[in-house]
Amino acid sequence: MALQIYNTMSRRKEVFTSQEEGKVAMYVCGPTVYGYIHIGNARPMIFFDVVRSYLENLSYKVNYVVNFTDVDDKLIRVAKEMNTTVPEVADRFIKAYYEDLDGLGIPRATANPRVTENMGLIIDFISELVDKGYAYENGGDVFYRTAKFPEYGKLSGQNIEELQFGIRIDVDARKEHQEDFVLWKAAKPGEISWSSPWGDGRPGWHIECSAMARSLLGDTLDIHGGGQDLQFPHHECECAQSEALTGKPLARYWMHNGYINISGEKMSKSLGNGVLVKDLREQYKRTAIRYFMLSGHYRNPLNYTDEVMDQAERSVERIAIAVGNVKHRLNGQEGDANEATHEFKAKLDGILQQFHEKMQDDFNTPDAITAVFDWVSEVNLLLHQAHCRPADLLAALAVFDEMNSVLRVYEHEIEELPSEEIERLIAERTEARKAKNWARADEIRDQLDAQGIVLEDTTQGIRWRRK
Repeated sequence: MALQIYNTMSRRKEVFTSQEEGKVAMYVCGPTVYGYIHIGNARPMIFFDVVRSYLENLSYKVNYVVNFTDVDDKLIRVAKEMNTTVPEVADRFIKAYYEDLDGLGIPRATANPRVTENMGLIIDFISELVDKGYAYENGGDVFYRTAKFPEYGKLSGQNIEELQFGIRIDVDARKEHQEDFVLWKAAKPGEISWSSPWGDGRPGWHIECSAMARSLLGDTLDIHGGGQDLQFPHHECECAQSEALTGKPLARYWMHNGYINISGEKMSKSLGNGVLVKDLREQYKRTAIRYFMLSGHYRNPLNYTDEVMDQAERSVERIAIAVGNVKHRLNGQEGDANEATHEFKAKLDGILQQFHEKMQDDFNTPDAITAVFDWVSEVNLLLHQAHCRPADLLAALAVFDEMNSVLRVYEHEIEELPSEEIERLIAERTEARKAKNWARADEIRDQLDAQGIVLEDTTQGIRWRRK
């Protein structure tokens, strides 16, 4: 098997190889921090975390960079509305981003560079483009000269004439060509600004990622990722800037995830149908949110509805019950030195092979999840046997842990001893059942349920777990 990635640049799947053996340089465009993140932002957060995790499963060391855009028109507008400063707005919503990141169970990136902390290298990058004739200054603004870069449009697959319609809003007489884009913006009165060779101002959006990616990961990235909406103009402009400067490809593989629709409609502020991650986390387990995000192929659109999320909750619950039952069956049994039975080990090997084949086919997470449910079916059959060997149970958990280390649709709970009250109630319920006092037994079950304790009657006795 070999990992294949659909490369947006070539529009086909390609076998993945990194520039440096055993290492991957990956850059994913992060949020503009002027508000709370919504589920559209969360999709690349979760998906590219899975990409990183799977690469690590393949024994790569991943240098994973996700940036923060902490100064732009939106932050300036919000700072005015809140009667505060741009840095204070950025700090507030970066803090909120990390809360959502942690709440979704996503490990931190290797680095989260901020634009305002890298102003010197951004200015140096622009200066080099000016020196090489790829940029020009007019009225305190600096523009990129797209006509000088003949490959402009190669990532989005459009020609210059077509791209004019995607760029031009108002004709700007200062531009040599209307498709030229801004690298440095002259400051307006009262705006946050930095000194530069062209006067006080701040960087344009596209140049920020080019400069920070080059600084942290080198001239050529192994993987550059982001949402489909960034393919043009953001990533197209990054290509033009970086490749004009270095003469090298900006990235070997370009990856773009699809949109999230809300009840069949595109999510937008004008429709008022956005769903914030902080609100979603109050309604659903983070494993269910991850499950939803991975239930469709990353390049396809996802449709969010309450019904879909409820189904995701039921799906992760089914997984959790199966894992919990395996653990419960193991509890109190002595391990044996023997390997798993040949027949059961062959089934587990087949499931794991299926998982890896799907993940290596352009990170096909929906089919990888199918492998997880094949595992659930096999362990349920195993658990229905009167006797099953601890070696089989341990082998089953090892296979599940390998798959879950990538998908993380199940969280191993920290084992807690039941309180004396819980123990007493469980014992009382057992006696009530023996006496066929079903009303009292049901009453105790409901009482424990109100405390967040779920009882499960198994052939090995009563098992309890927290919701």
